[in-house]
Amino acid sequence: MKKHTLAFGLMAALGFSTTALAAGAAQSIHVYKSPTCGCCDDWIDHLEDNGFEVEATNTNDMGRIKADAGLIAGLGSCHTAFVGDYVIEGHVPPADIHRLLSERPDAIGLSVPGMPWGSPGMGPASERDAYSVFLIRNDGTTEIFAHYNAA
Repeated sequence: MKKHTLAFGLMAALGFSTTALAAGAAQSIHVYKSPTCGCCDDWIDHLEDNGFEVEATNTNDMGRIKADAGLIAGLGSCHTAFVGDYVIEGHVPPADIHRLLSERPDAIGLSVPGMPWGSPGMGPASERDAYSVFLIRNDGTTEIFAHYNAA
């Protein structure tokens, strides 16, 4: 089974309308996060400021969400989101999510591993550290989808 199919199945099991997703409700994103994580809230605000309708679910079982989504070790961050049939892990910039939804590659989704300073929700972009956004392929391999240089 392809991993993005697994993620799509997880979304259906969690109560997402797969019909609505297939019909193009691609600007809706569901974020799973720790109830105490402030940077997750800041990322959500950033998504809303960039055209996404966000539903957030607080959970203390992020490990299960990540595992069920097919995320591999080394790609994790503090929050996991689902948009369309893709997984978005960590502080991915909204422009990259829009690009993903536009290009529709055969992949699991995108990840910004860790919590790089200056990524959306992690401080000002004017002071950012260099970081990459990785495209996670269905076979678990990754490639750089976007790169942001240090400010």
